[in-house]
Amino acid sequence: MIIELNDVIDYIEEHLTDNLSLEMISEYAGVSDFRFRKIFFYLAGVTLSEYIKNRRLSAASMDLLDGERVTDVAMKYGYQLDAFSRAFKKWSGNLPSEIIKKGISKTFPKLSFIIKVKGGKILEFRIVDKPAFILVGVTKRVPMQFEGINQEIVKLAKSITNKQKEKMHSLQNIEPYEIVNTSYEADANFLKEEGKLTHLIGVLTTKNHINNSLEKVHVPAYTWAVFPNEGPFPSTLQNTMAKVYSEWLPSSKYEVINAPTFSFTKMNKEEKDDAYSEVWIPVRRK
Repeated sequence: MIIELNDVIDYIEEHLTDNLSLEMISEYAGVSDFRFRKIFFYLAGVTLSEYIKNRRLSAASMDLLDGERVTDVAMKYGYQLDAFSRAFKKWSGNLPSEIIKKGISKTFPKLSFIIKVKGGKILEFRIVDKPAFILVGVTKRVPMQFEGINQEIVKLAKSITNKQKEKMHSLQNIEPYEIVNTSYEADANFLKEEGKLTHLIGVLTTKNHINNSLEKVHVPAYTWAVFPNEGPFPSTLQNTMAKVYSEWLPSSKYEVINAPTFSFTKMNKEEKDDAYSEVWIPVRRK
C-alpha cells in the first residue's frame, strides 16, 4: 500500500498543471474514490483536495520566484486571475505580485509515505457472526461528505425527541447496546462526493413491533469485523481506520461486502477529548 500511495503522489506531481479530478486519481490508484480519500486522509492528516491545492500553490510560488508573470502562473494552474490572487493570499499571506517584489514565499513540500516500524502497537479486532437484525432509529437524507463534520447529521442528532429516545432504548436487545450511526442509499454509491445519502442514528434490535415514528433497515445475518479503539478523539479513531483500510484489509482473509457499516463512540466523562469507539464492518472470506 505504501508503494502504491507514493506512486499516486508522483502521478499528482506530474499532473499539477492539468485538469486533475479526484476521480481520476482514485482510478489511477485502483480503488474507489470513497475508499481512497479515506485512506489518504487517515494517513496524511490532510484531505486529498487540500493536498493538491497546497502543492499547486507551492509550485506556483516557485514559478513566481523564477520570474514568471502572475497571469501566466494563474492560467498554468487552472485559476482565473482574481481567484488565484485570493487563494494565494490566503495560502501564503502575500499577494502573488508581492512575492515577485520581495523574493520570499512559502512552500508545501511533496508528500512521501514511509513505513515506520514501531513496537507495542497491535491492531485489535474480533470477528463476530451476528444473526439478522434491524437497525431502527431516525433518518435524514444528507449531503455526501467524505471529510469533516457533516452539519446535517449534527442537526439530525439534535432533532431526536425524548419519546423517540425512550422507544429506541426499549427496542435495543442485541450487541452493541449503544446508539449507533450508519449511512446507506448513497446517490453515487459512495464512490463520489456528490448527491446525498441516508444517515441513521439508532439502535440494533430483533423485535418486529416497531411503530412508524422510527425508520427500519433490515440487515441479514453477516460476519462482522469489529475494531475497538480508545484514546484521544478523533485521532485514535482515524489512526485505527487508517490501519483497517491500508493494512488489515489488504493482508486479511476478508473483504468488505455491500452492507451498512456502523459505529458508535462513547466520550470519556473524566478525560477531555478521550473516547472509546467501535467500528463494525460487514465482511466475508475472500
